[in-house]
Amino acid sequence: MSLAFLSSPLSLAGPALVATPKVSPRMAVAMRKKSAKKDPLADEFAFGLPGGDNILGNFDPAGFLEGKSKGEVYRLREAELAHGRVGMLAATGFLVQERFHPLFSGDGGPAIDQIPQLPFWLWIVMTIGIGNAELYRIRVGWAKVDPKTGKAPSALRPDYYPGYLNFDPLNLAPGNEKDLRLMQERELSHGRLGMIAAAGFLAQEAVTGQTWGAYWGDASF
Repeated sequence: MSLAFLSSPLSLAGPALVATPKVSPRMAVAMRKKSAKKDPLADEFAFGLPGGDNILGNFDPAGFLEGKSKGEVYRLREAELAHGRVGMLAATGFLVQERFHPLFSGDGGPAIDQIPQLPFWLWIVMTIGIGNAELYRIRVGWAKVDPKTGKAPSALRPDYYPGYLNFDPLNLAPGNEKDLRLMQERELSHGRLGMIAAAGFLAQEAVTGQTWGAYWGDASF
């Protein structure tokens, strides 16, 4: 969804019979600005992205979105979604892995203590897997770098929608826009909760030196 600029003057086929008036560069810029269409989502919260249909509504107390362009808002949402998805996986890992870890049954105790005990080959496998996943995300959503300047005109591609990576192996995405919007709202809400939960697990285990289950009275975890 990019802005459309009506900057190309109309022309007639065939030889030009009428002299073309000269236009100064300043006038040309003014004409382009005047003809540029305003983004219809510019007045909506976060340029119409999901995230406001909840109990908190359009919640931005720190003003992260104030004065931001559409591209910058999309970049922030892309980062939030990426961290939210990792947060959900991390929180689930804390809940499950501390009790159920059949691959490395000799490792026990808090998850933050188990990580250094993992075999070296597993670190290599995880690094390659995470690297390939990030490379795929970059190829799909991030703008290409200009080889001359070493910079990209923007962080994301103009036609990229935050979080949409064409990856849905279980075909969970609904076919209609209303249900898809609801699922996006739920994913964002759960992602935010997952980030907070994962941070809480890390803090609790770092302070107490116990798994979350043992801390709350179940020593079997």
